[in-house]
Amino acid sequence: MALTPSTMIPLGSPMPNFSLPDPARNIHDSQDFPEQPVLVVFICNHCPYVKHIAPALSEFAREYREAGLSIVAINSNDFANYPDDSPEKMQEEIAARGYVFPYLVDETQEVARAFDAACTPDFFLFDKNRKLVYRGQFDDSRPGNNEPVNGRDLRAAVDAVLAGERPAEDQVPSMGCNIKWK
Repeated sequence: MALTPSTMIPLGSPMPNFSLPDPARNIHDSQDFPEQPVLVVFICNHCPYVKHIAPALSEFAREYREAGLSIVAINSNDFANYPDDSPEKMQEEIAARGYVFPYLVDETQEVARAFDAACTPDFFLFDKNRKLVYRGQFDDSRPGNNEPVNGRDLRAAVDAVLAGERPAEDQVPSMGCNIKWK
């Protein structure tokens, strides 16, 4: 497993606009989200780093959706060369994991490039004004390191934003598989 860090774009960056389909071909637009904080997560189905946190991410999403956080996940991997990341397999993943957020297909990879996403998982938290306030790891856990998967870092950032505060600026990059570019 090659470990790739997130790019850590500047805090305060505006959220890029996007319009992408889910695996059922329903279009979701960045403007669809109400004026509340938005978490954009780049994930895929086959990455061992995503598989490692997927159950906790699903639980996190259920908990924070109720608290007022909009969440969207985007799969930008080249599914022609990585068929486990195909839209059909994404539908299976949604059902298996119980994801309560849109899981979108970025077939052209333009959205990943607009976000400067580098790895899976890669997290981008925007405040209600669509300004980046967190880009970092879910927590310290990685496959095989025996750290608990608890979402500690992301939870602290989301809790701060939901309380009307700014997350700490000292943020640890997310680590995972590189996005599979075409």
